[in-house]
Amino acid sequence: MSAPGGAPVYGIPVLILKEGTQRTTGRDALRANIMAARILAEVLRTSLGPRGLDKMLVDSFGDITVTNDGATIVKEMEVQHPAAKLLVEVAKAQDAEVGDGTTTAVVLAGTLLEKAEALLDQNIHPTIIIEGYKKALAKALEEIDKAAIKVDPKDKEILSKIARSALVSKHIGSGPTMNRITELCVEAALTVAEPQPDGTYKLDVGDVKIEKKKGESLLDTILVKGIVLDKEVVHPGMPKRVEKAKIVLLDCPLEVEKPEITAKINITSPEQIKRFLEEETKLLKEMVDKIASVGANVVICQKGIDDVAQHFLAKKGILAVRRVKRSDMEKLEKATGGKIVSSIRDLTEKDLGYAELVEERKVGTDKMVFIEGCKNPRSVTILLRGANDMELDEAERSVHDALSAIRNIMKEPKIVSGGGAIEIELAMRLREYSKQFKGKEQMAIEKFAEALEEIPMILAETAGLDPMDAVVKLRTLHSKGHLHAGVNVLEGKIEEDMTKLNVLDPALVKKQVLKSATEAATAILKIDDIIAAAPPKKEKKKKEEEEFEKFKY
Repeated sequence: MSAPGGAPVYGIPVLILKEGTQRTTGRDALRANIMAARILAEVLRTSLGPRGLDKMLVDSFGDITVTNDGATIVKEMEVQHPAAKLLVEVAKAQDAEVGDGTTTAVVLAGTLLEKAEALLDQNIHPTIIIEGYKKALAKALEEIDKAAIKVDPKDKEILSKIARSALVSKHIGSGPTMNRITELCVEAALTVAEPQPDGTYKLDVGDVKIEKKKGESLLDTILVKGIVLDKEVVHPGMPKRVEKAKIVLLDCPLEVEKPEITAKINITSPEQIKRFLEEETKLLKEMVDKIASVGANVVICQKGIDDVAQHFLAKKGILAVRRVKRSDMEKLEKATGGKIVSSIRDLTEKDLGYAELVEERKVGTDKMVFIEGCKNPRSVTILLRGANDMELDEAERSVHDALSAIRNIMKEPKIVSGGGAIEIELAMRLREYSKQFKGKEQMAIEKFAEALEEIPMILAETAGLDPMDAVVKLRTLHSKGHLHAGVNVLEGKIEEDMTKLNVLDPALVKKQVLKSATEAATAILKIDDIIAAAPPKKEKKKKEEEEFEKFKY
């Protein structure tokens, strides 16, 4: 820039960013991000494994969540730091994809970043570290497939072992309670799983409805080969029990619909009111007659049911339930084999679903409608019982994890040994693989191997063992060919074969853990500039609130 005469002018500030914007660049930005990610991983570290500890999370409304489920912890924590939020997304993605291994994924991502920091201190460029990590990931995924054991996706025993391994780190993970929940999860999964052309099975976890009711204990949890609705029969005059039920699933109200536009009716005499009401009653009676004419004796309605319609249904001896959730209607469709009908005029006998029994029962202090004994249910219900809401919520998360583990085996019938065995084996194979490279990339692959060893280290720590000593013993066993040697956390010792203890994990989960953790770590390592906009000023906010108050009144 120069003055009119041509002489350059200095000292004029050039503002590119908004006032109050903070900018951190280069290594400072990288270190800040790594630190945030490591702190989050540190929080979850103690929740890993069968001896993992629980976290108590209290939200801004004072609601309490007690859990050691990684995905739940990070969701409820309300993380603010942008880099830590990336790890929260990792946990969510892991949970959505395979439903298990969330804690491991976040802990591994934090450890990969911690190991990368040591390389950054040696002035190794982040791009080289990222490249090394990507090569290590590709090799690790390849090696998991080699080390995995193929199983039969319909083998009840294998599925039980897998479900137990998923449940053992949970609140309910011991004794008869765990056996009961495992048994129900396996039976539910085998009932709703659909065979695929390639010999695998498709299991949609959503097809297993989980209903919770306070009272009794977790041992009293039951599996219903059908659907349980947290609703009651709409009219006291209706039957409370219907055997050999023919079920209508309605997506339309059993009411006289109001016109879309605002309409006024001028009535000049009482006869007109009477005729008007009679017409309304006639329409409702026609609807009920149509339902009865196709042979239905149970009506499940997504919308409302008019009082007059309720009366006519009761007279015909038809059991009716109203305002049922859309998701439950879809599950009922799968369970009973019926079709959701949007217009009563089009209702035919073919649209009816079937169940051996539809009955209203008292569960705890509430009434619930049980639709059970379906011929070939593609959707079932697990009715959880427990002493309090916190226990029920944790049990629901545990059941979800167990079902997800079973689904993963049905999708890809391969298992690996747990207790840190596969991580030690991968670390050993990656160290061997790193020798093919020279210089800095080799160091990055070695650091990836070190990060994997952190998992058995944490397990050893929670078992009361010396972590370094445990890892050295495991390395020795694996170098002698003991592929399944791992940490027996419950007994606090190193075991030569974890498969004999039935500590098994789906290969799919381990692969997803590695993918999620590596992607998160590399995403954070790529960032070298943080530009944070200034938060809104309090005075301005206060003024806006005052304006809003004025407007309100």
